[in-house]
Amino acid sequence: MNIHMTSLSNISRRIIMNDPIRRKIISYLGKEKVITSNELAKVLSVSWNTSEKYLLELAVERLVVKIKKEGVNLWMLK
Repeated sequence: MNIHMTSLSNISRRIIMNDPIRRKIISYLGKEKVITSNELAKVLSVSWNTSEKYLLELAVERLVVKIKKEGVNLWMLK
């Protein structure tokens, strides 16, 4: 199982390095620690739905964690 997780991690890193938007998201999360989908939408100049999509993709890859609070989704690096 660890081999699979390591492979997934390496694949995710390669994808991030090749995708400027994902690099920007990871960098921003590294600086801010916790962000909302709306904050990211403003930083990337995209809609809330698009920023939520990017963050959900990163969550599926286990790179970020979603914390659901009343009326807002918070995101942080895993």
